[in-house]
Amino acid sequence: MLKFRATLLTLFSCTILAAQEYFPANGEVKTKNNNYMALTNAKIFVSPSQVLEKGTLLIRNGKVVKVGKSVDLPENTVVVEAAGRWIYPSFIDIFSDFGISKPEKAEAEGRSAEYEPSRDGYYWNDHIMPENDAIDKFTYDQKEAEKLLKNGFGVVNSHIQDGIARGTGVLIALNDRENDAVRILNDRSAQYFSFTKSIAQRQSYPTSLMGAMALLRQMYADADWYEKGNVDTKDRSLEALMANKGLVQIFSAEDKGNVLRADGIGDQFGIQYAILAGGDEYERVSEIKATNASLILPLNFPDAYDVEDPYAVHHLSLKSMRHWNQAPANPKILAENEVPFAFTLHGLKTSDDFMTRLQKAIAYGLPKTKALHALTTEPARILQKSNDLGTLQEGRIANFLISSGDIFDKETVLYENWVQGKKYVVNDIDKKDIRGEYDVTIDNQKFSLSIKGKSVEPKIEVKKDTLKLKAQLKYNEGWLTIAIIDKNNKTYRLSTSNEGITDNQIKGKVLLGDGRESTFSAVETAPFSQKDKKENYMPPLTEVTYPNIGYGYEKIPQAQNMLFKNATVWTSEEQGILKNTDVLVKNGKIQKVGADLNAGGATVIDATGKHLTAGIIDEHSHIAALAINEAGQNSSAEVQMQDVVDNEDKGIYHALAGGVTTLQLLHGSANPIGGQSAIMKLKWGMLPNEMVYENSPKFIKFALGENVKQSNWGSYTRFPQTRMGVEQVFMNYFQRAKEYLAKKESGEPYRYDEEMETLGEILRGERFITCHSYVQSEINMMMKVAEKFDFKVNTFTHILEGYKVADKMKEHGVGGGTFSDWWAYKFEVNDAIPYNAAIMHNQGVTVAINSDDAEMIRRLNQEAAKTMKYGALSEEEAWKMVTINPAKLLHLDQRTGSIKEGKDADLVLWSHHPLSIYAKAEKTIIDGAIFFDIEKDAMLRKSVKEERNKLINQMLIVKQGGAKTQKPEEDKKELMHCDTGA
Repeated sequence: MLKFRATLLTLFSCTILAAQEYFPANGEVKTKNNNYMALTNAKIFVSPSQVLEKGTLLIRNGKVVKVGKSVDLPENTVVVEAAGRWIYPSFIDIFSDFGISKPEKAEAEGRSAEYEPSRDGYYWNDHIMPENDAIDKFTYDQKEAEKLLKNGFGVVNSHIQDGIARGTGVLIALNDRENDAVRILNDRSAQYFSFTKSIAQRQSYPTSLMGAMALLRQMYADADWYEKGNVDTKDRSLEALMANKGLVQIFSAEDKGNVLRADGIGDQFGIQYAILAGGDEYERVSEIKATNASLILPLNFPDAYDVEDPYAVHHLSLKSMRHWNQAPANPKILAENEVPFAFTLHGLKTSDDFMTRLQKAIAYGLPKTKALHALTTEPARILQKSNDLGTLQEGRIANFLISSGDIFDKETVLYENWVQGKKYVVNDIDKKDIRGEYDVTIDNQKFSLSIKGKSVEPKIEVKKDTLKLKAQLKYNEGWLTIAIIDKNNKTYRLSTSNEGITDNQIKGKVLLGDGRESTFSAVETAPFSQKDKKENYMPPLTEVTYPNIGYGYEKIPQAQNMLFKNATVWTSEEQGILKNTDVLVKNGKIQKVGADLNAGGATVIDATGKHLTAGIIDEHSHIAALAINEAGQNSSAEVQMQDVVDNEDKGIYHALAGGVTTLQLLHGSANPIGGQSAIMKLKWGMLPNEMVYENSPKFIKFALGENVKQSNWGSYTRFPQTRMGVEQVFMNYFQRAKEYLAKKESGEPYRYDEEMETLGEILRGERFITCHSYVQSEINMMMKVAEKFDFKVNTFTHILEGYKVADKMKEHGVGGGTFSDWWAYKFEVNDAIPYNAAIMHNQGVTVAINSDDAEMIRRLNQEAAKTMKYGALSEEEAWKMVTINPAKLLHLDQRTGSIKEGKDADLVLWSHHPLSIYAKAEKTIIDGAIFFDIEKDAMLRKSVKEERNKLINQMLIVKQGGAKTQKPEEDKKELMHCDTGA
């Protein structure tokens, strides 16, 4: 028995190894088939742009030998007649996890987290794993392979879809007839990255998108340092990153914003990624094209929403509804704009949805030639495998499809998928389309047969007169059988081969229930007719706006010359408030302030009875962000808020409606040393980088108090846990930064450290600190730390106990950004008083009233007015607290914050006194462009309502047509504060 098993094992081993030609064929008695095979008289798509009518495809040993209209066939050629068949190159998916087991999620323990790496000899961050090779975790999955083969795919590029640096991929031919030695085309096909950390690792950092971006930048800098031989120890991760840098680099972005973010990182380090897109690139196609990136494009168009319940649909966003309407046109729009892309199955619930979604994209205008490129030549080009894959040119791998017609038509049948010259049968190529209406007489009984369904899976309905009978049809391997049972349980069994099936008749034998045999002839009385279904309804596309959500603009506002006549002008300068005054705006600047000014071609705006002010500036805001905190470490000085600007946040539009033109987007208060700020103009409709100030002053968020020591959410694993520990964090990091600068300035080689570079900028006076603060003792501590290292804190924000130390703040030279009258919302603000702003101001401190709140930012004019009640400030001094004072704190007062000739035309026209609760911002202007207009807002409100109703009606029609729908889900952006995501 043991000997028998050993013999089987030996034979099995020989079979497996036979594919490797340099292995001896011990015990083999079979000879390898080296015959040629020719498929003749087919319509052959050699490539998407080269099509042969009645062509011949000659293959041998898994490769294309020749293709053409006239091909000389060697003597040992097996000829297959393929007249009426269409032959295409098989499809390629370059973003797959085929055959790769999914990593198990690491167990978490409440709010506690790991801050140190778990691996020795690898990179310091566990989410950087370029050493991972998909080939090591690959097992051929025959069941999944069959699903892919049935959908036309012959090759997939698979990788471990886990982590930020994910390692290399493996390129696999879906060849069931061979082993891995043959079907693995490349075991290091590409290197993969993403912005998403590993689910299998517990290390906390990064906890945010901006943290992931900072980590990638530091990783590349460290790799450069390592490659230059500056490290004595071995780092297997960086070694792998270096070894992989010559490979194709693929980045998983999965939405239009992240496509631009990924490309930005690539540009910084001289890398051109191929990027997995998200399907919404049509919204910013010109910017996407400018990346010069090849996209890997999913076809995950959303299903229509079930909108029959008016209550359920109430919270469904217009953005989501629009995306349902517009997404199917994404491939067409990218193709029109010559953005190169390859299709992927990634993002689909099942691979069986693929062709339906692709046909939908074609129905929306994607040319079929472009579709074929995206499935064949483009993925081959991206993978640098054009000499092997993607076409049926000579020397290419013999991967091809045989179909009944146009591969993209709904009625087309895919018969065979050949991979490396090996045939996989999808549907019987000899099966004929027997659908239609027939009359047949059997044993003097007349029957009507109705054969419907799919041509490859026909279904039958049999009637005698008007009575429907039991019937069953089977059609496999060239044989058709039909079983009929009449009302008296009399049976009729019909059978025939393919030879008995002609264009309008089916002939064969019939076996009756009593054992008699006879013949039958079913004559077609009417051809099969496919009824049009309502789901084919294509709703007209809605227009893309900027941003592409409710209240977006058809065109991005442009600067215009304008003259405000007879306004009450609040200059926020020494001139104070000027009555009946004109302000001329030209080329985005305030050109002149005075009486009876000449328009000189500018648009004249009658401001009689109205008030014109500088735009409100919010020194402390958390709107317009995709993330607020990078909480993975006690210092996140390396992260940048400009990386996560959310230019589609409706809070921007709301703030504009409240007269806000500029804000500082601050990191949160999860850690003592937070991230770098983004100072932005609220240019609704523009891209994030277009909103950030040019030559922006550099700021960073620091924090004191309860949040940084994590006393509010019971996390006990991260230092610091006490207020005195917070001080030591600052001391330690600034000392390290001091030593870092000393080494950098010495001329010696040094490891570039983004975190230390940022802190070094503080020490050099090039970056300013906005510090989250509450308690008197900590405010004093922070000033002493700064003085010890010879710099000044720029702004204490919140600072609700500022009134206790206002004299010391004045002496230090620090400003205060505070609330008007918030108090008692947590323990450390119990001593807050509403007179805080006025007391600090009266001590000579520059004070701003800020929001830190998505709702309050809309009424900062009213918050400023409260300082007149609590502290008896004049109306001019109160108004300065939301205009020129925050401009001074942000070092922007030479550019904005007041109405002065030469400054940016950041203005607000108010209907009433700007400190009044009745005041409305009628026009909010940034750099001379109107970004909010109260009259246009009224029209937009009406337009949004009409568009919602139109889209709801479209989805109702689609549902009535039988299409799939999904449950409406509320798409509501979280309102962020200092501790969001901490």
